[in-house]
Amino acid sequence: ARHVFVGEGDQRQPIYRVSHITLGEALDYFRRLELQGAKAEIAARVVNEIRQRLKFLNDVGLNYLSLDRSADTLSGGEAQRMKLSLELSRRTSTPTLYVLDEPTTGLHFADVGVLLGVLGRLVEQGHSVVVIEHHLDVVAAADHLIELGPEGGEAGGTVVATGVPAEVAALTSGSPTAPYLRAVLEAGAAH
Repeated sequence: ARHVFVGEGDQRQPIYRVSHITLGEALDYFRRLELQGAKAEIAARVVNEIRQRLKFLNDVGLNYLSLDRSADTLSGGEAQRMKLSLELSRRTSTPTLYVLDEPTTGLHFADVGVLLGVLGRLVEQGHSVVVIEHHLDVVAAADHLIELGPEGGEAGGTVVATGVPAEVAALTSGSPTAPYLRAVLEAGAAH
């Protein structure tokens, strides 16, 4: 592998070096990658596919992972977002139901908005997305909420609130989430 290179001229890098960079750095590298002549013709389809897949991985907030990161070292949230990026890369017109369990796990606060954008794109493409989540920004962005409670575990499992986020936030009793959701919605309206 030490004698395998990617790119030409100033962009030429040994493959082992490219494999150690982050997904975000790799996206930048492959976006700037320019090949000439026959190499460009031969590699065009592959390089475009690499760019697309790296873009989807970055879109779901995995830009900090290195290319050589082993799949068995990913957190549950990272693995889930990796699978989500694979789904985004598929070009299908068949409506699909996606069920995501706490997809914000391990995400930096700033990346939650990126994830919401990705989920929104899935819905715009005609898919349905069901999210089990505690992150209030995600809860506030939902089209419809079903809150289970009143507690966790054996003391839970009962529907305590349902409706659009504003309806649940307006509840004065029965929903442990309502006052916190109300604060998030009010803060969002203030911006």
